Amino acid sequence: MRYGFTTGSCAAAAAKAAAYMLLTGMKKEQITIETPKGIPYTADIIDIQRDEKEVSCAVIKDGGDDPDVTTGMRIYARVSVQKSHPQKELTIHIDGGIGVGRVTKPGLDQPVGNAAINHVPREMIKKEVQEVCELLDYQGGIFVEISVPGGDTLAEQTFNPRLGIVGGISILGTSGVVEPMSNQAILDTIRVELNQRRSLGYDYVAVSPGNYGLDFMKEAYGYDLDRSVKCSNFIGKTIDMAVELGFQRLLITGHIGKLIKVAGGIMNTHSREADCRMELLCALAVKNGADLPTAGKILACVTTEEAVRILKECRKSEAVMEDAMERICFYLDKRGRGKIQIDCIMYANEFGELARSRGAEQWFTLLEQEQEQQTSLP
Repeated sequence: MRYGFTTGSCAAAAAKAAAYMLLTGMKKEQITIETPKGIPYTADIIDIQRDEKEVSCAVIKDGGDDPDVTTGMRIYARVSVQKSHPQKELTIHIDGGIGVGRVTKPGLDQPVGNAAINHVPREMIKKEVQEVCELLDYQGGIFVEISVPGGDTLAEQTFNPRLGIVGGISILGTSGVVEPMSNQAILDTIRVELNQRRSLGYDYVAVSPGNYGLDFMKEAYGYDLDRSVKCSNFIGKTIDMAVELGFQRLLITGHIGKLIKVAGGIMNTHSREADCRMELLCALAVKNGADLPTAGKILACVTTEEAVRILKECRKSEAVMEDAMERICFYLDKRGRGKIQIDCIMYANEFGELARSRGAEQWFTLLEQEQEQQTSLP
């Protein structure tokens, strides 16, 4: 199946091409960038508009064999020189234009007031434009505006209105690449990774729903993400496969946004399957003594990070997280049917570890020993 590329990659490619054309005066109809995943992306540059002060151009979003609602959209970058900027050092300012949403509620990737261009796409845009500026020995101010004509209408088909992102779509992507995988393909991949680990003689395995969880495991506990298994939204199915393959122990590390759903017995955490994050957090808060105004604030949250902040402000976070972990472990154990010991660590990006199961501490010794064994191999 064919890879696609994120809106972030498209924005970075368009911005790089526009910067090159502005600073050289030469037309550029194709450009290559390096995605965070390490896969190069060569984009065709269309709808080029040039004058002495600014250049605008676009890249058509290609979702590969796993298209989403943004596939076929034109992602524009308009690049101009900030003449009033002191010509001493390079600075790159990035903002959103028509069709790019703007953040109106706290707790998202960008602060309130910013364009909904997430931090990884911002870093990609900055890196690619900076590369052009350094190549051409330009020092000064550069302004980059990303826009998506029709993005305001398209956003109605996304979660943006609910999240408090108004006026358009978000510019997203953590790897720069859209990996085309059906649900069955994901499940097959999970099974292969579990089977590979089991065949190496391990009777324990650490899993996480996604890249952020694997990164957290590596940064917080030193466990190499290359030896973890990414289970996506299929927490229940992964437990089933681990039991079938004979694993004795399993550790799942995940963001509260995923794992709080497990506290309600939900084993497929995709948003289209179920989304009762705030309802569960609200119920647990009330159970642990939170007042009704606090419960109302939690129900109004758009992200679990924001809800955790509210719980910390009213000093209920520790009790609620411990209660949530107890419920999570109950449903994980129920799915394991007594045939596997399952431990869990739940975290938030801003607040770090929120709660862990009673047996999670033993995993640090296991993971450290495995790490030492791997590094000692010739």
